[in-house]
Amino acid sequence: MFNLIVKGSGWAEGLDTFPGGRVLEYTEQPLVDRFKPNGLLDLAALITLPTVFVQETFGQEDQIARIGRILHANMSGRDVALEYIYYPDVQPIPNRHFQSFAADLGVNDFQFYRTHWSVKSADLFHALLRNLQPRRSRPTVFQIADPEAIEPTLVSAMMPFHPNFTPVYETLQRIAQTVGLRCRRADDIWENPSVIQDVVSLIDRSRIIICDCSTRNPNVFYEIGIAHALGREVILITQSAEDIPFDLRHLRYITYHNNGEGLIELAAYLLPRLETLA
Repeated sequence: MFNLIVKGSGWAEGLDTFPGGRVLEYTEQPLVDRFKPNGLLDLAALITLPTVFVQETFGQEDQIARIGRILHANMSGRDVALEYIYYPDVQPIPNRHFQSFAADLGVNDFQFYRTHWSVKSADLFHALLRNLQPRRSRPTVFQIADPEAIEPTLVSAMMPFHPNFTPVYETLQRIAQTVGLRCRRADDIWENPSVIQDVVSLIDRSRIIICDCSTRNPNVFYEIGIAHALGREVILITQSAEDIPFDLRHLRYITYHNNGEGLIELAAYLLPRLETLA
């Protein structure tokens, strides 16, 4: 249950008045009986409800609604004097967006165009969670989980599929295991008909992505772009600094030699970083 208060002149910041004659308009009769017994407003009961403070829709402007609660309310002549706060964690909602799901809350569209105070029996916060959570953009070439499902201990390795990189991958697996993580590569799995979907799904599920830029493999660069776009923690490694493209050179990267001593040094550089992230 919640209060919906629509005000034509817009809302102030914490103190305002509202015409008492319009309280409980557009409210179902059982709720009117509950909050106005014997014809007397029960303001003490009304202010216990969460409240949507709406600026009445008019013209072409983008009016907004704010979510908060009423701290105090009392009659002041024919008006109700209000003291209220907005919940800081809930961003203002444009009326046009609120109207897109208002019917689920028992609010008719025309109610946005009239100053009134109604009480609705719907679950306000359930509707807000369902309709205001940011949605992930939908790629057309591959699919990503919505909502995202990151596996806290998963590290993925992006590198050329060539036997020369097997010792590097095995080194990454050992380092990850040392700090309680597990490292996988796309050729370890076969979950989808297309390879790219397996690659993207692995990146999307991973907390950390280690990308080997050695040999300037175009597939790896594509995977780096996906990982960055998804907001993952990306660690760049390479056997040659010349293989780091210009657009990535402002980022830190680790150079290594693909031999016994070089892989030991790679492990020494990576270990503290993975410990921090883990």
